[in-house]
Amino acid sequence: MLSSLRKWMFAGLLVIVPVAITIWLIEWMLSTLDKTLLILPEAWHPDKLLGFHIPGFGLILAVISLLIVGAAASNFLGKKVVVWGDAVLHRIPVVRSIYSSVKQVSDTLFSENGNAFRKAVMIEWPRPGVWTIAFVTGKPNGELLKHLKDDFVSIYVPTTPNPTGGYFVLLKMSDCIELDMSVDEALKYIVSMGVVSPKIMPIKADKI
Repeated sequence: MLSSLRKWMFAGLLVIVPVAITIWLIEWMLSTLDKTLLILPEAWHPDKLLGFHIPGFGLILAVISLLIVGAAASNFLGKKVVVWGDAVLHRIPVVRSIYSSVKQVSDTLFSENGNAFRKAVMIEWPRPGVWTIAFVTGKPNGELLKHLKDDFVSIYVPTTPNPTGGYFVLLKMSDCIELDMSVDEALKYIVSMGVVSPKIMPIKADKI
């Protein structure tokens, strides 16, 4: 009898815990986005407009605003306005240094032609003999090329279980082993601390 109760208890936990955590995370994200809508003016926040709070409505407004701005910036006139505004910001002291740095990062992360997090690799980290999964984010250029004699790549090593924190390192291409898995599969593997293994995880014979 006790073994059956214990079996039912664990079976119930396997069903309830993922659902409960998923609902909690969604609720947390919606409430956080509703309170920190940086892309919307404060006067446009749902609480200000309606006088009462509707969970998730702020997120909907934010998405609609992004779509409107994106559509406007995609046409001929919108592109001209964006280029003009970009040129103006690059002429303002202090502002141009901050803006140019942020824009380079955003262009890399959000551009359709960007190469950020396009490839999952396996590297020895944090010491020889210990391996982890990392992501290729590009190749070093500019001043760095004067000091790097071999062919290096830019690598982002995420932490577990929160992959938004991590380390940026430059490694030789020969020290990275390309993995035949998608970025999503690699992220799931990292976030789950190795519990959720990719369905197919072969290592290619050739190194990148």
